[in-house]
Amino acid sequence: MEESNSLFRIRIISFFILGFFLVLVISLYFIQIVNGDDYSIKADKQYLRPNENVFDRGSIFFQDKNGINVSAATLKLGFILAINPKLIDPSKEQEVYEKLSKLVEIDKGDYFKKVVKKTDPYEEIGQHLTPEIAQKITELKLIGVNVYKERWRFYPGDNLASNVIGFIGFQGDDLAGRYGIENYYENILSRKDKNVYVNFFAEIFSDVSATLGDDNQKREGNIVTTIEPMVEGFFEKKLEEINEKWNSRKTLGVIMNPKNGEIYAMGIYPNFNLNDFSNEKDVSIFSNPIVENVFEMGSIMKPLTMASGLDAGVVTVDTEYDDKGFLVLNGAKISNYDGKGRGKVNMQEVLNQSLNTGASFVVSKLGNKKFAEYMKNFGLGEETGIDLPNESVGIIDNLNSPRDLEYATASFGQGIAISPITTVRALSALSNGGLLVMPHIVKKIEYKNGLTKTVRGETEKRVIKKETSDEITRMLVEVVDSALLGGTVKLERYSIAAKTGTAQIPDSENGGYYKDRYLHSFFGYFPAYDPKFIIFLMTIEPKEIGFASHTLTQPFIDTVKFLINYYEIPPDR
Repeated sequence: MEESNSLFRIRIISFFILGFFLVLVISLYFIQIVNGDDYSIKADKQYLRPNENVFDRGSIFFQDKNGINVSAATLKLGFILAINPKLIDPSKEQEVYEKLSKLVEIDKGDYFKKVVKKTDPYEEIGQHLTPEIAQKITELKLIGVNVYKERWRFYPGDNLASNVIGFIGFQGDDLAGRYGIENYYENILSRKDKNVYVNFFAEIFSDVSATLGDDNQKREGNIVTTIEPMVEGFFEKKLEEINEKWNSRKTLGVIMNPKNGEIYAMGIYPNFNLNDFSNEKDVSIFSNPIVENVFEMGSIMKPLTMASGLDAGVVTVDTEYDDKGFLVLNGAKISNYDGKGRGKVNMQEVLNQSLNTGASFVVSKLGNKKFAEYMKNFGLGEETGIDLPNESVGIIDNLNSPRDLEYATASFGQGIAISPITTVRALSALSNGGLLVMPHIVKKIEYKNGLTKTVRGETEKRVIKKETSDEITRMLVEVVDSALLGGTVKLERYSIAAKTGTAQIPDSENGGYYKDRYLHSFFGYFPAYDPKFIIFLMTIEPKEIGFASHTLTQPFIDTVKFLINYYEIPPDR
C-alpha cells in the first residue's frame, strides 16, 4: 500500500514538473520569438526617456521574383538630442550651443527659445542622430545635454511605390497609417502601447492561456506585398518618361497577374518621397487615383462590348454592318473618331480601326438591358475589393437610362466613369477564361505569434464563357499583329493582345467635353493565350498629341520586352 502511495506521489510530482516545463517553453517562445524585438530594446534601457515607449510598428516588404522579401517600410534606429534647461547655467548657454552646432545642425533661434525655459526639464533640439554623432555628444559631457535612443519609420525605396505604401502621420494625438497599405492594414502594423520591461519571471508565471488567446498578439504582424521592386522601379521610370515627353498632367499604370489578381507594379507620376512627405505642398499627391478616382476610359472599353456581343451570340467576328461614319440617336450625333464611314465592315475591323459606330451596332444587337447586365457583371458599378483605402465605385447611371443614346456612348467608354483598377479587373476577365479576380497588393500577413495568412484573389464568378475569352483574345492579338501602328510593333515569337483608348475629358463647368483635352489609355496582356501579365497605362491631358497609339504603344511594348527578359518568359509561337 505504501509503495502504491509513493508511486502516486511520484506521478503527481512528475505531472507538475512536466506542466511547469511546458509553461516555461511556451513563455520562452513568446519572450524570444514573439516579443524578441521588445526585449532587445530592454537591453538599451539606459538610453530611453523615462516613462516613454520606443516607437514600434510592423514592417512592410516587397517581394522579388525569387520570393525574397525586400524592405519597403521599416524602423530606423537613431538618437534624439535633448536639453534640460534647468541644469544649463545661463552663462554656459552660448558655449553649449557652439559645441553642439559643430556636430549637429541646430536652429539657433529655436535653441535659445528653449534653453531659457528654466522650469522645463526636457526640450528636444535634434532628431535622427547617428550613433557616431550621439557618441561624440556624450563624450563632450555637457551638463544638461542628453541623447536618447529613438526609432522612426523609414522607407528604403524613397519614392518607390509611394502611393501604394502610404505613410504614418498624426491623426489628432495618435500616430497612425495615412494612405496606402499603412492605412489599410493599420490594425496589423500598429503596436499598442505596452510596457516592454515586464519582469522576466512575472512573464513566465503569468496566465499562459490569456497570453495565447490575446487577440492583439494574433492581429499584430508584418505585411508582405505582391509588389516586385525591380518591376516597380522599371515601370515608374517608364511612367515618368511618358509624362515628361508629352507634358501630361498625370500618368499612371498597373501590372497585374490576370489569373490571381496579384499586382506586381502600381505606379503614378508625379509621386513623392515617403521620407520627406512633409515638404509636399499639395496633399492630393498622396492619394491614389488608380483606386480612388474615376474616369471615362474611352475605347479600351470596346473589347468588353464586343465580348458581350460574342458571348450572347448576337455577333461573330465575321458579322458585318454598314458603317456610314456616324449615327443619330435621340437627336444626338455619334461619330467615328475621324467622322468617316468605311462601308461594310466586320467586327474585327471594329476593333482594328476602333469604330464607335461598330461598338454601338453591337449594343443594338444585344439590346440595352442585356448590354447593361453584361457591363454590371464585369463589375463596373462595384468595388473590386482591392486592399487599399478609399476605393471609388464607378458612376454607371447611364446604364439605367430609358434612352438608346447613353448605352451607345457607354459601348465605347463615354458617359460612364470607372476607376483604373476596376478597368483592369474587368479587362482581365477577357484574358483569363472569363473570370473576375480580386486585385490585391498584399500577398501574405506574417503575424507576431508565428502564424501566416496568405491572401488569394481568385474567384469563381464567371462573366463570359471561356470560348468567348478565347475568341476576343484572338481578335485583340490581330489588332496588335496587323493594326496597331500598322503592325510594326508585332513580336514574331510572342502573342500579345491589346487595345488603345482615347477619350475626351468632360467639362465639369460648362457641360459636354473639352475640345482639346484628352485621356489616353492602353491595355494589353501576354502571352495572349496563357497570360502571365496584364498591363494598363493611362496618361491624362498629354499635350499636342491626338491618340493613345502614339503616346502609349511604345512604352507598352518596352514594358512587355522587359517582363519577357526579366521573368524569362518562353515564346508561345
